[in-house]
Amino acid sequence: MNKKKVGIIIAAVVVVAAAAGGGLWYFLKGNNAGGSSADKVYVESVATLVSANTGAQNRYSGVVEPQETWEVNKNSEKTVKEVYVKEGDAVEVGTPLFVYDTETLESEIEQTKLEVEGLQNDITNYQAQIKQLNDEKNTAPEDEKFNYTTQVQGLQNNIKQSQYNIESKKIEIQKKQDAINNATVTSQIAGVVKSINEKEVDSNGNTAAYMTILATGDYRIKGTISEQNIGALSEGQSVIIRSRVDENQTWTGTISKVDLENQETSNNNNMYMDSSSSGQTSSKYPFYVSLNTTDGLILGQHVYVELDEGQTEKKDGIWLFEGYLDQSGDEPYVWVANKKDKLEKRKVKLGEYDEALGEYEIKSGLSQDDYIAYPMDGLYEGVSTVTDASEVDYSSPLYNQEGESGVNEEETMPEDGMSEDGGSVPEDGMSEDGEAMPEGKDATDSESSQSANPAEEPEG
Repeated sequence: MNKKKVGIIIAAVVVVAAAAGGGLWYFLKGNNAGGSSADKVYVESVATLVSANTGAQNRYSGVVEPQETWEVNKNSEKTVKEVYVKEGDAVEVGTPLFVYDTETLESEIEQTKLEVEGLQNDITNYQAQIKQLNDEKNTAPEDEKFNYTTQVQGLQNNIKQSQYNIESKKIEIQKKQDAINNATVTSQIAGVVKSINEKEVDSNGNTAAYMTILATGDYRIKGTISEQNIGALSEGQSVIIRSRVDENQTWTGTISKVDLENQETSNNNNMYMDSSSSGQTSSKYPFYVSLNTTDGLILGQHVYVELDEGQTEKKDGIWLFEGYLDQSGDEPYVWVANKKDKLEKRKVKLGEYDEALGEYEIKSGLSQDDYIAYPMDGLYEGVSTVTDASEVDYSSPLYNQEGESGVNEEETMPEDGMSEDGGSVPEDGMSEDGEAMPEGKDATDSESSQSANPAEEPEG
């Protein structure tokens, strides 16, 4: 639904919100057969109207995260001796994160060194035996020399095997020494320690990193959107990032990705409730926003994301929603409360027209201090004006011209769910053309900026 349609609906609600029961029908119908001292009309401040944001926007929850995340996986064959950091700590490249227990490795190295020493002793003994056999061979009869040669070759093979075992042991020692030297795991990026997961599994029992480091520097926004609203977002759309704490603190960016491949569903604890789903669980999908600037944003800060349709643009002068203008004659006018709190027509000069918001620039004829009424057929000049809707008497002749019953003999009240002309009255949450109204305020998904109150927002 575009802002113009939303504005029309909101403006209509402003008029009828205070009317109750049967009087509501005649408030809208506005029958009038003449003035009465009982007639009163509700008027609103122009300053309030022009400052109100009539362009209601769907909001989606988001969080500030880094462009890069480094996951540190622990060696399952080793035991962590000490952790040097905790969640939330800032780290630089080379900052020690944790150290493995190396006591077992040191013992294994000492044992392996002893094994190498034993192999070297074996080689020395083999060499001594070979020398002795060769000496005996030189004095032995010819028919016995072959036996000596065979023994010498066997000992030489033993020497080669021992030399091979020594080299293998040395490699083993070096690996263990390297493990000792690298027992302290240091950070490869500058960032903040997001999590330390001793169990190395997530809430769903899936394998997770032992430690996660969020890189500092360029930030992005990760948002979530329900499957019912997924069609509202697409890559390349401009968005506004709004602080949950201060409504007026905003940033801008562009949707860089809508991730349809990573649906966020699991057990009941991780299911999301969509305000338009009538209590049914709703899956969500992540989307990402590239920011034009990150000044003032804090890593991990929770924010709102809404499509940028010009709602934050500041306009000079008075811009009034077109529903407050009567343009049925040659010159447009508004119904204004004069100094005596009586209603009068006042001509206004119009300037530019904002089609997206359905607003006209008022060049002259109206000021911020004026109070105006929303046009209806029964209005007349001289009727008393009030700024409190509860003071309006909807049984007065202005709203009821057909006798005490309040119903014209030739007319009937519309049936439930029917409009005056017999058409269907829009259902709750639907506009006149059947489009879905923006969702209500919901911290887990879409939030309507129309009802947002900065003082009541959850802190991010």
